[in-house]
Amino acid sequence: MSTATAEAFPGYTLDTLDNRIVNPALVQDETIHQVFAQLRREDPLHWTQPDHFRPFWSVTKHADILEVEKNHQIFVNRLRTYLSPVQGEAWVKSVTGDTHLFRTLVDLDDPIHMKLRGLTQSWFMPPNLKKLEARIAQIAKDHVDRMAALGSECDFVKEVALWYPLRVIMMLLGVPPEDEPFMLKMTQEIFGPGDPDVTAEADHKADTGAFSAAGQSVDLMQTAMKLFEYFGAITADRRKNPKDDVASIIANGMIDGQPIGDREAMSYYIIVATAGHDTTSSTVAGGLLQLMKNPAEMAKLRADMSLVPNFVEESIRWVTPVKHFMRTAVQDYSLRGKKVREGDGLCLFYWSGNRDEEVFEDPFSFKVDRNVTRHVAFGYGVHLCLGMHLARMEIKALFNELLPRIKSIELNGTPKNTLANFVSGLKTLPVRYQMA
Repeated sequence: MSTATAEAFPGYTLDTLDNRIVNPALVQDETIHQVFAQLRREDPLHWTQPDHFRPFWSVTKHADILEVEKNHQIFVNRLRTYLSPVQGEAWVKSVTGDTHLFRTLVDLDDPIHMKLRGLTQSWFMPPNLKKLEARIAQIAKDHVDRMAALGSECDFVKEVALWYPLRVIMMLLGVPPEDEPFMLKMTQEIFGPGDPDVTAEADHKADTGAFSAAGQSVDLMQTAMKLFEYFGAITADRRKNPKDDVASIIANGMIDGQPIGDREAMSYYIIVATAGHDTTSSTVAGGLLQLMKNPAEMAKLRADMSLVPNFVEESIRWVTPVKHFMRTAVQDYSLRGKKVREGDGLCLFYWSGNRDEEVFEDPFSFKVDRNVTRHVAFGYGVHLCLGMHLARMEIKALFNELLPRIKSIELNGTPKNTLANFVSGLKTLPVRYQMA
């Protein structure tokens, strides 16, 4: 761990296996894969007791992740959604009275989860997305045009990968393009609170499961209030003037004959707007990085563009932008021969499941023609990612536009990942290229 990282996260050292499991520095430099590989070999369901966290089971095998996800009535979301230090959990409880600042789909269980999900589900299914395919292709073209206009060098993350999926999701919500910088800033503050590049640019710092510079929880409320105010205005507008967009569906949503609550509505906007673009951005950048690192795979893909859907799935598997989610057992359960007790937390490490040697042949090789049918990057079961079809369509559209238009592309510096252990991906990807 670098000196800067050690200073940023006092008390979180690499001295024990359990501390390594939760340390975002290992996610940032991807050495966490060494830890996961060891656990899959030696103790795939590992009782984990890191400093400053409540203990939990580390679930590192693909099959066990599926089993936990499948049994959603035994392993619930509402009690603990992601890894957060004890101080962070206490702060959230002091603010909201429960375990979550927001009440998003990923924080809730059935029946309320499925009722809320049902409001927008048809919007994110292939038949409706098919109607948006041409608009998404045009947005992809606009962003490749932007890359071409920049000349022969750019930071692909900051110039393309961040903005392209953000424009798509804002289009679905019905939000004007001029509001995109605000939404990008809010997303970065939610998902990258422990990253010095984020906190240096932010008006304040937030804590959603990463570590703060002082080793303590810091204030997320300002970000939440800004988002609540912003989406509150959109709600008021869409109730007076409904449009054919997702924001209108949320604003006018009814459950059991009653309008959904303000907190649920605001949380719905937030999960669509933030998770709907950040994870796709990470996958787009991560997929391009692997093509540059593996020129033979790049050549194979460019020679046969029918492999783009395979490449998309392999990129999603490889990057796995959401590194984990938590579940809590509400009754005793036997898993992998061990007794998980009522009240125990379980951390589903999707990144580990997507490198499981029993499921993926040669999992640490990036293969554009891999037939990836069983990755867990989108979760499984009732909490399967609502936006997975949209994400696939976006990534496919961008690379269908980009690959035929570049003569060459290579790294032009050192790529860097965000410093976060929950949702993370590349924050910089400097490239040098020639357009056709």
